[in-house]
Amino acid sequence: MDMTSVPTPESTPSPIEFGCDDLMVRLDVRLPGDPAAITPVVESVLTMARHMKCAEGKEYQIETALREALANAIRYGCAHDPSREVQCAVACDQSRGMLIVVRDPGPGFDPSSIPSPIAGQNVFSHHGRGIFLINQLMDEVSYAHGGTEIRMRAR
Repeated sequence: MDMTSVPTPESTPSPIEFGCDDLMVRLDVRLPGDPAAITPVVESVLTMARHMKCAEGKEYQIETALREALANAIRYGCAHDPSREVQCAVACDQSRGMLIVVRDPGPGFDPSSIPSPIAGQNVFSHHGRGIFLINQLMDEVSYAHGGTEIRMRAR
């Protein structure tokens, strides 16, 4: 085994916690900082959502918000570097819905510093709508760890 590929304790990210142990289903995934890794993760999450019926009728919202969160994590948190990893954890429960957490290894950001894409000249921008879309599509959105982690809930 090549010892350079073994993560050290300092470089291994901590597991994502949900704050409760009685969730019906839990999915933990690590994906490389490569946009090609997004679709398989999204498809797995949607399969789980459909099977468990934990966010019935919200599949489109979940798909779009998750794609945006993963794309942002890969672009800004990993700088499109496939050697860096994004963590994605999903918990599903019929009474609480679906909770999705995406965490990246980047420097983070201040969500309040993101300009509105529907105000002024930002309307004409070719980017900057991901966070806005996530906030519109999901029932709850919060950020942790200095903006390196986004928590989204669909009920």
